[in-house]
Amino acid sequence: MRMNLWAAIAAASLLQVTSTYAQDAALSDVVEGVMRETGARGLAVAVIDDGRVVDVQAHGERNVAGDPLTTDTIMYAASLTKTAFAYMVMQLVDEGLIDLDRSIADYLPRPLTDYGSDEIEDRYARYSDLAGDDRWRALTPRILLSHRTGFANFGFLEPDGKLRFHFDPGSRYGYSGDGIILMQFVLEEGLGLDVGAEMQRRVFDRFGMTRTSMMWRPNFALNLADGWTLDGEAIPHDERSKTRAAGSMDTTIGDVAGLAAGVVSGDGLTAAARAEMVQAQAPITTRSQFPTLQAELAPEDRITGLGAGLGVIHFEGPQGPGFYKGGHDDFVGNTWVCIERGGRCVIILSNDVRAEPGFPRIVRAVLGETGAPWSWEYGRMTPLL
Repeated sequence: MRMNLWAAIAAASLLQVTSTYAQDAALSDVVEGVMRETGARGLAVAVIDDGRVVDVQAHGERNVAGDPLTTDTIMYAASLTKTAFAYMVMQLVDEGLIDLDRSIADYLPRPLTDYGSDEIEDRYARYSDLAGDDRWRALTPRILLSHRTGFANFGFLEPDGKLRFHFDPGSRYGYSGDGIILMQFVLEEGLGLDVGAEMQRRVFDRFGMTRTSMMWRPNFALNLADGWTLDGEAIPHDERSKTRAAGSMDTTIGDVAGLAAGVVSGDGLTAAARAEMVQAQAPITTRSQFPTLQAELAPEDRITGLGAGLGVIHFEGPQGPGFYKGGHDDFVGNTWVCIERGGRCVIILSNDVRAEPGFPRIVRAVLGETGAPWSWEYGRMTPLL
């Protein structure tokens, strides 16, 4: 069996795991140490214990002017958006509006390949690229939300810019933002829903996320985080003009803490739907998450217990089952790790991608060794010891 590098590194936890978290000052020291060692300019952390928010912290700067990063600074959620979106979809499953195992063809008024206009391409993808390949009819909400479509991350990243299948839908894991966007398309075109409005009503309002949106709001500019790249270049915050379920959400560490507490406690879902979301739908068979279409490992070399959930990744570790989701672009690094036992989570938002090597240290400081699949998430990145 292939050894998980991070499990070996984490043999000595920084703080003893306890059932009630009360280490806010110690956590601040860990966070500030990570920032010094990585050069990261801003980093925010929240802690959930027993399904409740028990600590929210922000450190450093939100922009090149040196304004402080605070717990209500607007930050880019990146792919943490996918988890929030999946939670909303599972509410629709509870209500019988979506069947996880029904073909998307049953929801759409026309065949998917009939949708190829410039407007559709700009908002979603150019689905007419799939003409002549009826495998799209095998796609289901379960397959879309668990990244098993067969698509690349995004069709526009293909050498010819065209959406295509690289493997049969449902046969294996391959991270795809286009798969999540297709789920959004099914809800909007097939059910007539406005995903931005549904996210507001079903998720943001439910969890008191008053400074969170799927699109830019002008009042965000009053306390907004820009970002920093690996080279230390400052990048202005992107004012996103359309809802994108794969990653358009702006939020704050305080708001996303409320979301994480809701997800880990199952607020707003039946017990069955919540369990379905975080359990492994299928094993993950690659050495790392990116590149997305890499070869599968032999069964004996795969990370034991690693599987695709619905909008999250399921893992098994020394404390039992957990789930996590990362979010990343050229100037943002985020992560969200939860352990089912005790309803315990750590959420990290950083407006400086250089902070990512320190994420395992921060999570371990609070939760102890979790078994979170850091080597799979980040590949060859060297962690802070």
